[in-house]
Amino acid sequence: MKAIVCEEFGALDKLAYRDIDDPRVKDHTVLIRPQAIGVNYPDGLLVQGLYQVKPPTPFVPGMEVAGTVEAVGSAVENFKPGDRVAALGQLGGYAELAAVPQAAVFPLPEAIDTADACALLCAYGTAHHALKQRANLQPGETVAVLGAAGSTGIAAIQIAKAMGAKVIAVASSPEKQAIARENGADDVTGYDNLKDDLKKLSGGKGVDVLFDPVGGDAFDAACRAMARKGRLLVIGFASGRIPELPANLTLVKEFSLVGVFWGSFTQHEPAVYADNMKELIGWYLEGKVKPFIEGRYPLADAPSVLERVLGRGATGKLVLVPEGA
Repeated sequence: MKAIVCEEFGALDKLAYRDIDDPRVKDHTVLIRPQAIGVNYPDGLLVQGLYQVKPPTPFVPGMEVAGTVEAVGSAVENFKPGDRVAALGQLGGYAELAAVPQAAVFPLPEAIDTADACALLCAYGTAHHALKQRANLQPGETVAVLGAAGSTGIAAIQIAKAMGAKVIAVASSPEKQAIARENGADDVTGYDNLKDDLKKLSGGKGVDVLFDPVGGDAFDAACRAMARKGRLLVIGFASGRIPELPANLTLVKEFSLVGVFWGSFTQHEPAVYADNMKELIGWYLEGKVKPFIEGRYPLADAPSVLERVLGRGATGKLVLVPEGA
């Protein structure tokens, strides 16, 4: 089969598109033929050796796949060849076949597009866990979303609205701000006067929950616009700079800094993760959430697609499609 292979950690253009052996089907394994493969910011960090974990090389990156079951292991009870599914693995997604543990596979209703399914796994899964379990978001609270036109940002907007919150979307250009508004944001703003804008748009109170996948200067400004008892969610550092929090701000303003590591959550609380996915799928079927798919690209184009994602040039979700899928 064809796959994208990271031979050694390094630049994205060093990724190889080549033939490798098909994955082995073990007892509890489901072999999936993807029709859509999700592209995520951590994928790009992983192949450069910049992520929290470093798998042994060579490896095939990619976490999200959606398609049909090709084969199942002898101990698999819930799936059979031909079933329509979505799955979240640790690695192996950027390929024409992906082997995933049965526990990480979800039935995919016909009403859900395969590209949308990929977005629901990581982008929506992260935002949902962040706002529900980590922030304990309550109806009527104000949420500010940084990086609001990215796939995770759009997910955070839609999920916060589904949970009854007011949403202020922060994006770097009028075009991206328009996308955020189209996806449910109540107010939009840029980064130039972020502290003052967040204060103004929250009626002077400050924001109850800050959803921050950006870090850097945006974090520095936004943490000064937190409401009392607010929760600042640390999602990631797309700006390239990991900020440092002046601890006196948390004392004076009485807000909490809350880390969000969705991958750890899925491994340590699989039952809660499964319940979250059921809720997200239900919201999708009810029309409360709908991923914005910017584009579908050939699997061979993975390096250039990852460049766009890491360069913050993408809006919404980007997916890869194997040849012939």
